[in-house]
Amino acid sequence: MNKVVPDCENCPVHNVNNLIKLGIDMSSYDYVIALAGNPNTGKSTVFNALTGLHQHTGNWPGKTVTRAEGGFEFNSHKYKIVDLPGTYSLLSISTDEEVARNFILFGQPDVTVIVVDATRLERNLNLVLQVFEITDRAVVCLNLIDEAERNGIEIDVRTLSKELGVPVVPTVAREKKGITELLKYIDEVATGKYVCKPRRIKKRDKKLRQAIEVLKYKLNKVFPDLPNLEWVALRLLEGDQEIIKAVKSGEIGKILQSSATSINRESYSGEIKQ
Repeated sequence: MNKVVPDCENCPVHNVNNLIKLGIDMSSYDYVIALAGNPNTGKSTVFNALTGLHQHTGNWPGKTVTRAEGGFEFNSHKYKIVDLPGTYSLLSISTDEEVARNFILFGQPDVTVIVVDATRLERNLNLVLQVFEITDRAVVCLNLIDEAERNGIEIDVRTLSKELGVPVVPTVAREKKGITELLKYIDEVATGKYVCKPRRIKKRDKKLRQAIEVLKYKLNKVFPDLPNLEWVALRLLEGDQEIIKAVKSGEIGKILQSSATSINRESYSGEIKQ
C-alpha cells in the first residue's frame, strides 16, 4: 500500500521522481533550489556565495551541458541548489534553454532564484516573467547593486517586489553582501511562510485568448490538477515540440507527483484531440 503524506505548510513541493530522472539525488536534502539568470549577471558568484566549497560539477543526463550543484544549510533545513545554464529565455530554442526550462517545469524546485543584473534590469526582466509563467515560487536576486549605484541607477526594491509579487533581494555577491537576506527569503518561500503572487501577463489578443481557453479546457479534462495550464497551452500553440511530446506521452501530468503529497498517481497517456 502506498503511503499518503498529508499536505502541510512547510512540506517540499519538488517532484522527486522527475529529479531522479534529471540526475538529482535528494536523499540528504529537504529542499531543492534552481538558480536561473541571464549570462553575465554574476549567477555563478551567487552560487559560490551560497554553497562555498560544498559543490560539484557534472553533465545533464544525455546532454553535453555542464551542471553545477551544491548544498547549504539554513534555519535547520538542508538545501540542494542547482545552477541552471545562463539563458535569456525559456522558449527552448537552444539546448541550454531546454535544460533550464525542463528543470523548472518537471523538477518543480521548491524555489527558483532568478539572478538579475541591477545595471540592466529591464532587459533581465524578460526571463523573470517567463519563469513566473511556470512557477509561483521564486525569489529575485538583484545582483551588482553596487555597480548600479555607481552608475547613478536607483532601484526602489520595495516597489519592485510589490510589482513582481515575489521577494526582491539586492546583493553584491562577490562581497557576500545581501546573501544572508537572500537565504532568509529562500527559506521562507520554500517552507511556505512567504506566499508569492507573481506578476503574469493578463492582456492578450482576443483570438489568442480564445485559443488558450479552448486548449486549457481540453488539457484540464486530461490533467485536472495541472498547475501550469495557461503556460502549457501557449507552448502548444507555439508548436513547442518538447511540450507536445510531453502532453502526448502523459509526462506533463507527472509534474503533479510532488514528493510531499504524492499518492502514486496513475500515469496518463493519450493525445489532446484538436
